[in-house]
This record gives sequence, C-alpha cells and structure tokens, in this order.
Amino acid sequence: MIIAPSILTADLSNLAESCQEAIDAGLDRLHLDVMDGNFVPNMTFGPPVIKSLRESLSENVIFDAHLMITNAEECFMDYIEAGCNHISVHVEAATHLHRLVTAIRDAGATAGVVLNPATPLEAIIEILPEIDLVLVMSVNPGFGGQSFISSVEGKIRRLKAMIDEQVNAGGRPVQIQIDGGIKAHNIAMVGEWGVENCVVGSGLFNDRGTVKENLQILQSALEQ
Repeated sequence: MIIAPSILTADLSNLAESCQEAIDAGLDRLHLDVMDGNFVPNMTFGPPVIKSLRESLSENVIFDAHLMITNAEECFMDYIEAGCNHISVHVEAATHLHRLVTAIRDAGATAGVVLNPATPLEAIIEILPEIDLVLVMSVNPGFGGQSFISSVEGKIRRLKAMIDEQVNAGGRPVQIQIDGGIKAHNIAMVGEWGVENCVVGSGLFNDRGTVKENLQILQSALEQ
C-alpha cells in the first residue's frame, strides 16, 4: 500500500520542516491539496509554495498535486513547472477532460481524475484508458479532518473491476487512490476493496505522535 501524506494538515507555519519529517519517516511522496476558494470553499497554496518546497526537498520526492480548482485547463503547466510529478483534476472542473489529461501526460507528468462522493463512476468510463490514477474522494473536498464516507465501497469495487477488465484486454493499468478520513482502523479495509494508494492527513500529522510513530501505527494495521 502506498501512503501519501497530505500536507494540508501539516504545520503550515513550518511546512518544509513538516514535509521533511514525513520524508525522514520513510515516505517517498507528498500529496498537495491545491484549493482556490472557488471550486471548494477553502484556499491553500499554489505554484510558488510548491516550487519553494521542491527546491528545499530531495528531487526524488514525488509531488502528487490534487487540483481542486476551476481553471486547471489554463494553469496545469504552472504546477508541473513548479515541480509536480502527478496532477489529478476533477471531472466537474474540466470542460475538455480528454484534452487536459492528454496535455498533462504530454508535459511529462502522470494524470489522474478525481471523483467526488456524489460523482458517478460512469463519468470516467471514456477517459479510463487514458489516465494513470483515479482518486476517489471519501469525504467532500475542501476541508481536512472530515469523517470517512463508507458508501464509496461500492464505487471502488466497481472501479477495480473495470480496471481489471481493461488490463486483461491489454490496456493501461490504473491506480486507485482514496482521500478522506483514512486512519489505522480503516486503511486495511480499503485495501481489500482495491485501493492501492491512500492519502493520509490527520492520521499522520497530529499532536498524538510524530509522523514516524503514526506511520508505524498505519503500517501495523496493514499487517494485521
């Protein structure tokens, strides 16, 4: 299981230090929740902050950007140029999703599509052969620390079956990522559903322990 630490719940006043703590704990990527105050209520950070983080951290760290913004089609290159290796965009925020996904991949990044809790799986049937990842939101986007929406199980299981069928037919493998409310008590469960990549925010960055200690708890839960 890949664990992608969401820096949204890290100490934003010492962001580089918090990111380095996650890397030192053994994690090889950072999940960057980009919010514009329009597509979602909150605002976070953009390319300048990401570029600064990239310059202060190892070039081997994977920057996984989740763009919760309305203008991804116009500005996705800003994020790639800032150092992002992966870009995920929302179905609802792209007028020409196929064109956007193709442009992201042509620019050298991997591309993902995001499904909100109420967004049907059918919205990505036509784009599935062209992408590298599907991010299934198990909370409504825009806020950290929300409760897990368990009804996404059916969506994830159907998605896994679609991907398996695609791969068996010689098509592209697509990773399933989940974001929202992932903690030690449910991380193994979502893995059984077909999830390969878990975004974890407050389960890693909290005042109950260090990132390393919290990561060990998650890894122990996966081994049980």
